[in-house]
Amino acid sequence: MIRPSRPDEGTRIIEIWRGAVDATHDFLTPDDRLAIDEMVCGFLPHAPLWLAVDENDYPLAFMLIDEGHMEALFVDPAQRGTGIGAALVKHGLALHPKMTTDVNEQNDQAVRFYERMGFKQTGRSPIDGQGRPYPLIHLEYVN
Repeated sequence: MIRPSRPDEGTRIIEIWRGAVDATHDFLTPDDRLAIDEMVCGFLPHAPLWLAVDENDYPLAFMLIDEGHMEALFVDPAQRGTGIGAALVKHGLALHPKMTTDVNEQNDQAVRFYERMGFKQTGRSPIDGQGRPYPLIHLEYVN
């Protein structure tokens, strides 16, 4: 099931984020990983997220969309490969048919995932949104 997040789910959301980042973002330096963690902990628990939850309403993954741009999609590492991320993306596309997103170039798994979902590259930035040296690939869904 996919539903909006609730204010009391911040701790679980951060757990999902940390697990997913640790599983997929091995290119981050330890200092950058720590700085990003601090920033994320400051805003993510309060952000309006879409959650994928299990039959007990326990969050397994989340997505953040801002004005048609998917800012975040993170899946609990134990749930990777189960279709939960794809279900969230499809939910987002139902709301925003021309949804865009950015993905770290070094995250090959994510790049392939979005390509399989029908996203096409529209550009590239040599740095991430905070000015760090992690190139981003800009993507847009093309149906």
